[in-house]
Amino acid sequence: MNSTSFPGFTDAALAAVRAGADRPLLLTGATVHTLDPLIGTVRGADLLVVGEVVVGVGPGIVTAAEDDGAIVVDAHGTTVLPSRPALARGSGGRGGAGTLAPGARADLVVVDGDAADPAAAVGLALDSPGRIRAALADGAPVHWSGHPLADGPGAPARPRPEEVAVDPDRVGVWIDTGGFLHQELGADGRYDETRGGRPHAFQGRFWTDGDRIDYLDDLGFWAFGTFDGDTLHHAGYTLHLGEAR
Repeated sequence: MNSTSFPGFTDAALAAVRAGADRPLLLTGATVHTLDPLIGTVRGADLLVVGEVVVGVGPGIVTAAEDDGAIVVDAHGTTVLPSRPALARGSGGRGGAGTLAPGARADLVVVDGDAADPAAAVGLALDSPGRIRAALADGAPVHWSGHPLADGPGAPARPRPEEVAVDPDRVGVWIDTGGFLHQELGADGRYDETRGGRPHAFQGRFWTDGDRIDYLDDLGFWAFGTFDGDTLHHAGYTLHLGEAR
């Protein structure tokens, strides 16, 4: 088998992924930065996703793709990394958050080009967002062929980027109870996170709708949180408004 046997990140491939939600998805031929201390970086690798979970990574998985009924997408010439990379902290355990080890949730971003290391891959995505080829959140495409997916069959309802909605009462710096996470919500509809003293860990756009907040990170993945009075619950953190900006 070779790369010409399979489609790339085309509309037809996206349609197949959405129609075959119960079938494995295999990205083949990529450089994969797993951020797992044992696996590390694998070049010319296949990444197998089943449902919301990464179940395999490494060369040669594509040889069993037909047996498993997998949808195969040619990812040669791209770099794959977790969409929430844990670059500033130690391993959270095998298959932990922020890795692409088997057992981890399938939250990932695919960037055009062969980035030599994870930091270079993140920099490539942040500096050249047009090179983001695709992104998955819990195994579902949220970015494909260079474009965020906000509409279409199988896609969750999301606010359109041009329909920015910002509640001025939510603007400011939200700080979690342990002081690890600082999330600045700006009046311009942009957010900027500091994590463990690491500035600009995540940046992107946000929309508020009542007690819900949706985030679209510049890496292409979506996230959300909920407000409860003067408290913001986001990604397992409890934050309070500390300083208006």
